[in-house]
Amino acid sequence: MRPGCGPMYPTLHSAPERKGMRIPPAVNLDAMRVFGIDCGTEITGFGVVETGYGPELLCVAMGAIRLVKSKPLPVRLEQVFADLSAELERWRPDTVAIEGVFYSVNAKSALKLGQVRGVALLAAARQGIPVAEYAPLQIKSSVVGYGLAAKEQVQFMVARLLGLDKVPEPADAADALAVAICHIHTAQTLALQGAER
Repeated sequence: MRPGCGPMYPTLHSAPERKGMRIPPAVNLDAMRVFGIDCGTEITGFGVVETGYGPELLCVAMGAIRLVKSKPLPVRLEQVFADLSAELERWRPDTVAIEGVFYSVNAKSALKLGQVRGVALLAAARQGIPVAEYAPLQIKSSVVGYGLAAKEQVQFMVARLLGLDKVPEPADAADALAVAICHIHTAQTLALQGAER
């Protein structure tokens, strides 16, 4: 068991069965495993969130890839690619969710962050995993209900939504879990809207 996460399940929850037949839920909120990524030039966080057939969320894993600032950028990017690839292979998610491009006052920082994002997108693409991108405002709105929420509010709500005993650490891992939760909430909302038509 990883710190702060529930038990790790190697497979997704299965739907209830009767006489060998799968009983479909009233609304098809398919089980899914989402790998959230919070890209950073020094720390890239990741978090794996799983849902069964319903609204319950389970934290399967979380962690952070810490980069040594003194190493050349190509070496750091290679580390991000290798470590993310290994985690994606380990957890085999249905989808990768990542924070979308946002505007930064510091063009140099934005460029470096864009390079890390590109490596993360490549790691997912190499394994054939679909990627969903979400704006920072959308992630905060989905998790907290307010697009301009403070980082601490996001961490608190992530812990609450996942039923964790404490706020996920480091903050980058909490942010990655928030991205994964945002994708699940979005997918569930779209499923419910489709069922109402």
